[in-house]
Amino acid sequence: MFLSHSDIENLNHIYKINLINSCSGYKSANLIGTKSSDGIENLAVFSSVTHMGSSPALLGFFLRPTTVIRNTYNNIKATKYYTINPIHNSILEQAHHTSAKYDASISEFEVTGLEAEYKNKFYAPFVANSPIQLAMEFVEEYNIKANDTILLVGKIIGLYLDDQLIEEDGFINLSKAEIAAINGLDGYAVPENKTRFGYQRPKQLIQTS
Repeated sequence: MFLSHSDIENLNHIYKINLINSCSGYKSANLIGTKSSDGIENLAVFSSVTHMGSSPALLGFFLRPTTVIRNTYNNIKATKYYTINPIHNSILEQAHHTSAKYDASISEFEVTGLEAEYKNKFYAPFVANSPIQLAMEFVEEYNIKANDTILLVGKIIGLYLDDQLIEEDGFINLSKAEIAAINGLDGYAVPENKTRFGYQRPKQLIQTS
């Protein structure tokens, strides 16, 4: 199969978004927890969280255009704080249901049965029993002019994780916690860590006469 740019643009809408969302490979699967300035908790699934730097520790994620109500975005801009909670195998269905478009007055924690958890007086709610929980603070945002999406950048100001997941060199073994990945918009997989190869350096070429 070969599809040109014009072929892709002319595809059925649902077919096109499924195709393009899945062609880039597996993506991270995370629940982002926020709370409005009125105290209403919000929880939403995101597949675009990505590492942006370790010093300072920054993570970014993309949001669709704000031409419609985006509770996660609005809460972060109003309060500056949010949490990132990787989705694990035992909550896949509940986590995916947070993608439904609920009114800002309704908490996804309540409708899914997932439990909100608060730690060290941090404003935003974590997902209880998540093996990894990140406390985030808003840093800046960038408008992507090509499609009017937003890249939101935040810094990690707190990291909670199950002791059994972390190895001696700081590597977090996600497979031990059955952390999921997303294929496209709605396909979930639980990867298994096969091996690690370590930091690579250029090979010394042998000179021959």
